[in-house]
Formats: sequence, structure tokens, C-alpha cells
Amino acid sequence: TATVHVDDADLDEAGRLLPVLELKAGRILFNGWPTGVEVGHAMVHGGPHPATSDSRTTSVGSLAIERFLRPVAYQDVPSSLLPAAIADGNPEQLWRRIDGRLTQA
Repeated sequence: TATVHVDDADLDEAGRLLPVLELKAGRILFNGWPTGVEVGHAMVHGGPHPATSDSRTTSVGSLAIERFLRPVAYQDVPSSLLPAAIADGNPEQLWRRIDGRLTQA
């Protein structure tokens, strides 16, 4: 949601902003407050149709990021070419599961 607060003196400028907001937001709200949707672990929109258009993910809450994630398998890729998050030696010290064991090594 993009929220724009304007008065009559701002309408020309808001009109120039509108095409940019159309590319970035699914809802544009003028002079109002959006409904309260907390980005929290308990907040989800999901379930079978028609409750959601894609029951694999949610569009709200902390799990919403999963809509933009996808697995990529790196098979036999030289270590020097791997992303830092999965490189040998774990240079970013991220928690990872290797051979079924959770480790930061």
C-alpha cells in the first residue's frame, strides 16, 4: 500500500507521483490510513481458494518473504564461484544445515 496525504495545493505534484506508485504498490490510498496489518509471525492470509489465490504462501506477516524465494541447487560448482552464503568455510558465519547437521562452521 502506498499512502499519499495531500490537499488541493498538492494535487499536481501527486499526479506526477501516481505513475511511479502504480509500479510499486498494489493499492494507492489518498488521505487515509491503511488497515493495520502487522508484520508478525501470527499474521497470515492463507488457506484454500477463495481465501487465497496461492495456498503455498501468504501475502502478509513474516512468512510473506517466501513468495519471493526459490531453491537453487549448486551441483559440483567450484567453491570459488559459490555465493558467500553457501561457500566453503562459511565466511558470513550463517547457520546452515550440512549433511543433516545445523552448523555455523
